[in-house]
Amino acid sequence: MTQIPEKLYFKIGEVASITKVKPYVLRYWESEFRIISPKKSLTKQRVYSRRDIELILDIKRLLYKEGFTLEGAKKKVKEIQAERAKQLDLRFRKKRCTAR
Repeated sequence: MTQIPEKLYFKIGEVASITKVKPYVLRYWESEFRIISPKKSLTKQRVYSRRDIELILDIKRLLYKEGFTLEGAKKKVKEIQAERAKQLDLRFRKKRCTAR
């Protein structure tokens, strides 16, 4: 598994290095997968969050290792996100129950 450094934000070159995905591919994936949404810095550079990098690694795995098409990967990424949201909700509910 790829190690993501402990930082809040990453420039596109750093993301390309971490994920081994070229910057032009990252920009293309941004347009195809609307869920990858880097912010813009004051100097108008893209700054990616850790969540963005995790999504990019998921997309890369789906496309390059598992052989998904772009459309198939889009559907699968939505499923992955829904499952992660569900897990977070369950953890949150569990913490609330034990805190009472």
